[in-house]
Amino acid sequence: MTAAAVTSRATEERHNSAPGIHAVSPREALARLHAGHLSSLDCLDAALPDLERAAARAAHSLRSGHKLAYAGAGSSGLMALADCLELAGTYGIAPAQTPMLFAGGDAALHHMTGAVEDDPALALADLDAAGLGPGDTVICVSASGRTPYTLEIAQGAQARGAQVIGLANVAGSALLSRADIAIALETGPEVIAGSTRMAAGSAQKIALNLLSTLTGIRLGHVHDGLMVNLTADNGKLRARAIAIVSAISGSDPARSEDALGAAQGAVKPAILIAAGADPARAHALLEQTQGHLAPALEALHR
Repeated sequence: MTAAAVTSRATEERHNSAPGIHAVSPREALARLHAGHLSSLDCLDAALPDLERAAARAAHSLRSGHKLAYAGAGSSGLMALADCLELAGTYGIAPAQTPMLFAGGDAALHHMTGAVEDDPALALADLDAAGLGPGDTVICVSASGRTPYTLEIAQGAQARGAQVIGLANVAGSALLSRADIAIALETGPEVIAGSTRMAAGSAQKIALNLLSTLTGIRLGHVHDGLMVNLTADNGKLRARAIAIVSAISGSDPARSEDALGAAQGAVKPAILIAAGADPARAHALLEQTQGHLAPALEALHR
């Protein structure tokens, strides 16, 4: 790749804090790096309308029983993977509904190599394994917006009838041009040129958190800032579930724990049971409200 080709990408250009960073004090180096991260986050305000559209699309896929997949390579893939893995524990979304397509698979999580992101055959094999099709959505993440693996996933997913949400740090990039919903995070140059695990990665992480959290809200998995569809599969989360049931239903911890038992650990029906419903009524109310707790509680108290 020529120098001209490298500098044609905003993420590869020189940052104005970069000159002399090798020679300044450690504290000054950290200050420059920190400032580079913070300034890059300004781009998120402009991305909010597109993130709102993306969350609506993601919620639609999940609500209708389809898949919300994530795809990426290298550092961008790691940001996608982190968000993808949290959906089950935080919002109780079945992992089968949220496949992760990561260039190089499990082996690349232990030792990332650049070659796998250039292999279109690998991308197509991962697409086939994920089984994406009409009704599904895939979030494709690439800092440059031109990673071959991620572009192949986007193109192949659309050919199979799925919708593509593209998230990239370079406006007008190939991924954003192809995506059904494009999210541009124009973070600009990195203090360490091309090291997109830094400012670009931080903006990606926040954007993905915003997208998935709004998706959870739209699905009814958040009530007054509490995770009412979490999977309580350890002591800490079980204690949190009891506290959530108590906070929303107004019941004491012992009654909340009993309600969780009656609901087989499911927080939403447990809240309704603690508030006075029997288990069958609790499940019927949630079915009527498509899993949204507030209207279910209103109906219970009429």
